[in-house]
Amino acid sequence: MSALLSTPLAAHAGGVLIASPNRALRQRLFDRVNGRARPIEQALGGADALAQLEKGNWQVLFLDRRLPDLDAHEVMAIIQRRFPGIEVELVDSDLTLDKAPSDKESVRDLERSEATQAPAARNGEASTLCDDVRAAETLPGMVGASPAMQRVYRLVRLVAPRSTTVLIAGATGTGKELVARALHELSPRARKPLVVVNCAAIPESLLESELFGYTRGAFTGAVQSQIGRIPAAHGGTLFLDEVSELPLGMQAKLLRFLEQKEIQRLGTAEAMRVDVRVLAASNVDLAGRAARGAFRQDLFYRLAAFPIELPPLAARREDVVPLAEHFLDCMAAAMAGPKVRLSAEAIRILEAHSWHGNVRELQHVMERASILVEDGDVVEARHLYFSEPQRLVNVELPLEACDK
Repeated sequence: MSALLSTPLAAHAGGVLIASPNRALRQRLFDRVNGRARPIEQALGGADALAQLEKGNWQVLFLDRRLPDLDAHEVMAIIQRRFPGIEVELVDSDLTLDKAPSDKESVRDLERSEATQAPAARNGEASTLCDDVRAAETLPGMVGASPAMQRVYRLVRLVAPRSTTVLIAGATGTGKELVARALHELSPRARKPLVVVNCAAIPESLLESELFGYTRGAFTGAVQSQIGRIPAAHGGTLFLDEVSELPLGMQAKLLRFLEQKEIQRLGTAEAMRVDVRVLAASNVDLAGRAARGAFRQDLFYRLAAFPIELPPLAARREDVVPLAEHFLDCMAAAMAGPKVRLSAEAIRILEAHSWHGNVRELQHVMERASILVEDGDVVEARHLYFSEPQRLVNVELPLEACDK
């Protein structure tokens, strides 16, 4: 495996190390941090990276999740024990179109700028460099570059390659299902089914048969066998939305499935093994419910093996305008219409709104605005209506005035 790709580390301090077998990814990261930190070195695998860390003074390590020799998370654990001052950022080699080079393939040496720069505080510079790379790693179907969402993106990419159960928490309209879909699409199970179950939408009397399935004659009306939602997700991902609404009896059966990885269809005593990664979402405080006895604590701990909390839109106001523009673009494309932009006053109003309905409310406001703008290409303040209980409120005029 390749050794150092540039000058000896001892001649520099506070550098950045990029560890990946993917040449295109290394080049992309190098281009991002070049000119902002010295030295910038490269490694082709985990063992190579650990060897280089022993020889120099480093601030940041960009570590590929898919190393050719070691498990990335094991490498992270070693670094946390032996080099606690180094910030490690996991990156995905599959985000580039280039294939990883073979061991025989030569790696072009990278030229380094000779320009000097003022020394920066180590922690501050490391954070800035890592923020740059995080900002490029958005999730499928999601929009927003706020610090709150960057943390979500990082957590999703960290846990996606595993089969760990994830609990996605957040208020209604924050995008929990989008996160679940991103977790599935970024996982090794992406080619297998993603089965979504809204636990609040299925009557309690039907939940067991819907989840586990049943055989012919299992109950009155069961004229043929039916595969359940859980076995339908075999090899893939099961997303339990509004999991807090599961009745206690069903919680016990779900817990047994999570522990045993087996299900039993109604009408048969035969157990069936199922390989499913479980994601759950809740818009209520599930830990609080478990503490009050309204939700099984043992099930809560099983579901919350890796919790991800989505911030409300009011906590990520820098994402409001990009999201609004994204929704307008999607609606224009769906109608094959012209691109619509926001006026300065509309932007001011959107940024100042409370957004109790979160991203979903913003989407609806933009949908109404795209209709009211008619053949125009600018959303003005008069086109913005905000939902409040039992009525719609325009920022300029009462709703009735629009008909006059």
